[in-house]
Amino acid sequence: MITESPAQKLKLKSSPKDVFMYLLAIGVLYVSVVSFIALLHQYINFIFPDLLNYYYYTGILNTILWSTSALIVVFPTYLLLSWLLNRDIAREPEKKELRIRRWLIYFTLFISAITIIVDLISLIYNFLGGELTIRFLLKVLVIFLVAAAVFGFYIWDLRRKDIMKSMKTRIIAGVASAVVLISIFGGFFITGTPVHQRQVRLDERRVGDLQMIQNEIVNYWMQKGEIPESLDVLENDITGFKPPVDPETNAAYEYRIVDPLTFELCAVFKTSTSYAVQTYKGIPEQITPYYDPYQQNWNHDKGRVCFVRKIDSELFKPQTKD
Repeated sequence: MITESPAQKLKLKSSPKDVFMYLLAIGVLYVSVVSFIALLHQYINFIFPDLLNYYYYTGILNTILWSTSALIVVFPTYLLLSWLLNRDIAREPEKKELRIRRWLIYFTLFISAITIIVDLISLIYNFLGGELTIRFLLKVLVIFLVAAAVFGFYIWDLRRKDIMKSMKTRIIAGVASAVVLISIFGGFFITGTPVHQRQVRLDERRVGDLQMIQNEIVNYWMQKGEIPESLDVLENDITGFKPPVDPETNAAYEYRIVDPLTFELCAVFKTSTSYAVQTYKGIPEQITPYYDPYQQNWNHDKGRVCFVRKIDSELFKPQTKD
């Protein structure tokens, strides 16, 4: 009669805790890898902008914020889970042969290998097609290095015998943590600090308020045939409109009549809609963060900015009474 070794029995019977821990660990690893690659790709997009992508800055900003948020949460979680699992294996070496552990590691190796192969195919395809650019090459290199690092680590992890005593494990964890931290802090040079982001959101609210006021002034002109004397005149109990105020100071926006067809709206902004982006020659150039044909006349610098608007009486004709 053939008897199974304790390791073989354990290999067949993973506890619910083991399944939970390993699935969670591999899940946060995948999220960490995807977020890290996405973050580095956005840095490349920022340094080498695609001028055909009108909304590139908005997309870069949102992706950086999401990727950074994900890395801040999931990467430390992965390190903690890895430490707990390694400690568990150090106490019970038989658990190194757990079926769930080996299946997930080999599945990760499979995904990494496929990623490397597809990455190289894409590189060769673009090379043969003559469409290689620095932007594309850097993105391919990022994917290759990250996938190769994951593949190499788990090949080593399968072969190593000392789980908790290996100095290499600490070195790898330290290097990976340093790289992730550097990549996260690098985003602050593009997105700014959380305080800066709040100021950006407040300025976006101010622009929206001014747009709303402008529309109401034009509607008033079309209804009355004249520009309102003050913003208080625009208040309407029927439509429910009330002139908005500054979201931070609660002060009324400045409004001034220049002539019978021209008016001026002013607000105090905390940020600028122009951002310095490095060109291919390495010379900083001021460009608009995104392109929108209906938003270009609301670009602003930091500080008090006034927008002069003139109503085209031919385009916006007052309603005549029969």
